[in-house]
Amino acid sequence: MFENLSDKLDLVFKKLRGQGVMTEENVKDALREVRLVLLEADVNFKVVKDFVEKVRSRAVGTEVLQSLTPGQQVIKIVHDELVALMGGGEDNSLDLAAKPPVAIMMVGLQGAGKTTTCGKLARYLKSQRRRPLLVPADVYRPAAIEQLKTLGRQLSIEVVDARADQDPVDICRNALQYAERSGFDTVIFDTAGRHQIDDFLMDELVRIKGAVEPREILFVADAMTGQEAVNVASGFNDRLDITGVVLTKLDGDAKGGAALSIKAVTGRPVKFAGIGEKLDALEVFHADRLVSRILGMGDVLTLVEKAQSVFDAKDAERLQQKLKKSQFDLEDFKSQLQQIKKMGSIDSILGMIPGVGKMMKQLQGAQPSEKELKRIEAIIDSMTRAERANHSIINGSRRLRIAKGSGTSVQEVNQLLKRFTEAQRVMKQLQKLGPKGLMKGMGGLGKGMFPFS
Repeated sequence: MFENLSDKLDLVFKKLRGQGVMTEENVKDALREVRLVLLEADVNFKVVKDFVEKVRSRAVGTEVLQSLTPGQQVIKIVHDELVALMGGGEDNSLDLAAKPPVAIMMVGLQGAGKTTTCGKLARYLKSQRRRPLLVPADVYRPAAIEQLKTLGRQLSIEVVDARADQDPVDICRNALQYAERSGFDTVIFDTAGRHQIDDFLMDELVRIKGAVEPREILFVADAMTGQEAVNVASGFNDRLDITGVVLTKLDGDAKGGAALSIKAVTGRPVKFAGIGEKLDALEVFHADRLVSRILGMGDVLTLVEKAQSVFDAKDAERLQQKLKKSQFDLEDFKSQLQQIKKMGSIDSILGMIPGVGKMMKQLQGAQPSEKELKRIEAIIDSMTRAERANHSIINGSRRLRIAKGSGTSVQEVNQLLKRFTEAQRVMKQLQKLGPKGLMKGMGGLGKGMFPFS
């Protein structure tokens, strides 16, 4: 989503880095460009005005003008103010400390991804060792109740039985009583939406709020709608006093203005961000991490958290022992690819590594695509167990059979085997070099892992 914004800010920052001496005129020119970049990204006009003024007041002070690296100091100020703009440093955690069951109302317009977000949030809470209950309170949208039940089955999370002819307020009130009797500690209410705010919808939501007394009222905002999402959030906040925002579709190709504006306009924190369609594609929102991604500084903390949630400690230990004994085989390789895929798209993973995002743009096509990873898996799946354990036994006739079975060519099978052999060689070298040689050998390892790039 923020690729265009990142590129344009990077151009502004390149000019700043080249400034040996910083004057008020230099700062003024740079901020004029920053202002235009933010407006083009669909950031709210008042938000941009306040933001630029805050940066200007700091940037013309002694911390910049008397600094040895004035350009870098201005960039740091822009970073800090962007973090502050998006609520960095504030507590954006869910309020779950009340006596259970804790009620969470999900509100928003139709099409924002509210029902799917209910499922994602329930999955997140389950991973935090809570026992959530899902409540379908949207009786107006066709199949909304069934959609939530389907999500519940996929997640092994109970969904309250409801019918389209019931009063949504009664559904919610009865569900809360059922949760209390049945030992659920969190209840997520999927309320109705509209294509636009109207009095009937708001009156119903106000009545549900009065019936269940939610600790959290989360507004689900489609980041693809730009400034309209900010305006709608303000409307919901005026009537319901929302406690936070969930931004969906942050993996889309919109300009990103809503994500930068919504906290400043509503005064309510962004608590979660939807970064994909899968049910595990919901992240706790960290303003500083998102700003670092926007400014091309990477996001190592999120990368580490993703890895910790995906990789099993016992498997990692087993793999380490196999590497020490030079027993890393194609079965292990396939397992590692599957683990990496669970972390998200290759582009998103590489984008979290500082400096790699810009490198990816310079070397377009050099990084492996999702299609290539599937092709590698298909080739390995077409091998026998013995062939995966010892690829040296794969002769010409076996290669032809593997190619036909995987829907690839013999040449592609040959490429995989050749690169895998190179990868094994690099791994042996890394074992001999120890930690100091790790970074030096990463280039060869990466080349060996992805044979079609």
